[in-house]
Amino acid sequence: MKTEKIKISKIKANPENPRVIKDDKFKKLVQSIKDFPEMLDIRPIVVDKNNMVLGGNMRLRACQKAGLTEVAIIKADQLTEEQQREFVIKDNVGFGEWDWDALANSFDANELENWGLEVPGILDKDEEITPQIEFSEQLNEANNYVVLFFDNDIDWLQAQTHFELKSVHSKRANGKAWSKGIGRVVNGSKYFNSIK
Repeated sequence: MKTEKIKISKIKANPENPRVIKDDKFKKLVQSIKDFPEMLDIRPIVVDKNNMVLGGNMRLRACQKAGLTEVAIIKADQLTEEQQREFVIKDNVGFGEWDWDALANSFDANELENWGLEVPGILDKDEEITPQIEFSEQLNEANNYVVLFFDNDIDWLQAQTHFELKSVHSKRANGKAWSKGIGRVVNGSKYFNSIK
């Protein structure tokens, strides 16, 4: 099977497609295609011998909405009818789970949301949160302190979003990055005064 480019008008949407993307997620897909159309060459739409979509129905709709006139396809014309039906389902099944901790430490949560990944605890674009707590990146041994820990990645991601926590890098003596982490210290007295 090889990838080829054809006119988008020659591709037929699959009327029995079992998966849809609606509203905001569809808008994000359209925007991602406008922002990064090369993605479609890497992940072409899969069609049968009649150019009916087996994999990529929502990408086809998003490409049409984005105004593309040509798209990359792979023609899977060697599949039996039963294999085609199986492919339609298996192509839309999501296997595995996200490693939320790896995502939290390597990506910006709002960027992930813009790319179409629904991150728990992310605010809508119109919502704004103003942190009422001042943070410090240092502990002073003379002070008393409480440490909050999170035993699951979703709560940690929500805390990062809520408190607008950003990754910080410590440096080696030679100035090169040593490690990456997120740490903040809340002034307890100021916090209690702010909630009275």
